Amino acid sequence: MNAPHVVSGMQASQDKIGTKADPSLPTPEIFNSVADERIHRKQRLAAGFRLFSKMGFDEGIAGHITARDPEFPETFWVNPFGVHFSQVNVSNLIRVDHHGNIIEGKHPVNAAAFAIHSQIHLARPDVIAAAHTHSPQGRAFSTLGLPLETLTQDACAFYQDHAVYPDYGGVVVEIDEGVRVAKALGSYKAAILQNHGLLTVAGTVEAAVWWYITMERCCQVQMVAMSTGHQPIPIKKESAEQAYSIVGSPYAGWFSFQPLYDRIVKEQPDLLN
Repeated sequence: MNAPHVVSGMQASQDKIGTKADPSLPTPEIFNSVADERIHRKQRLAAGFRLFSKMGFDEGIAGHITARDPEFPETFWVNPFGVHFSQVNVSNLIRVDHHGNIIEGKHPVNAAAFAIHSQIHLARPDVIAAAHTHSPQGRAFSTLGLPLETLTQDACAFYQDHAVYPDYGGVVVEIDEGVRVAKALGSYKAAILQNHGLLTVAGTVEAAVWWYITMERCCQVQMVAMSTGHQPIPIKKESAEQAYSIVGSPYAGWFSFQPLYDRIVKEQPDLLN
C-alpha cells in the first residue's frame, strides 16, 4: 500500500479514526503538508469512482462522491458532471464551495451533488467524504422503506448506525431537500433514501467508499434472504454490538478499502493522472 510516511504504532491511528486494531496492521498516513493530504484525498476519490464503475454502481449521469478539502474545509472535491465514473481521474475532479460556486475545474457540478453534499458537509464537520449513487441493489432495497437487519456479520457494520429517509421529494435540486436528508442522516454513517438509493459518510474517503460498497451488498443479501419465503434470523443484540465494534469501526472502513485501492490502481493507473 502507498504509505510513504505513516504514524509509528497504532496510537496516532486511534487518535485519527478511533481504532484499536493490532499494531502490526497498517495505519492511516500523516502528511507533511496540506498539498500532500489534498492529493492523497483526490487519488482515493478518483479510485472510488473507478471502483463504483467496475461494480456497476453508475447510472448515466447520476451519482457522486465528495471529499472535503483539507486546506479549505468549506469546499469539497466532486466528480465532474457528465463524465463517466470510469473516466474520472485526479486532474478532472472539481472543487465546489457550499454555495455551488466552482472554485477549481473546467466542468459543471451536478446540482443534486451540491444540494445533498453541501448540506451534509455543513451539518457534519466530522465528515470528510460522502458517497451517493443509484446502485441497483440499494435502489431496489430503498423501495421497501426498511432498515438493514443484522442478518450477517457484514450488516452489523450498520447496527444502530443508519437511518431511513422516507420522504422522496423528486430529483434533489433544492437546498431544502438536502437539509432534510442531512437531518435524517443525523450522526449516523449511512442512510437509505427511500425510492432513491444509499448514502454513506465517513471521516476518510476510504471508509465512505467502503461503507457504500458493503451496504449495497448487505441490501442484496437481505433481499435474497427475504425472497426465500422463510423468515430470516437476525443476529442477537449482544453479538451484533460486538461485531459492530469491529466491522463497523472507522478503522475497519478505512482498512477494508486498502486492497481495493491497490487493485484498481494496478488495473487502471491512469486514474492518478
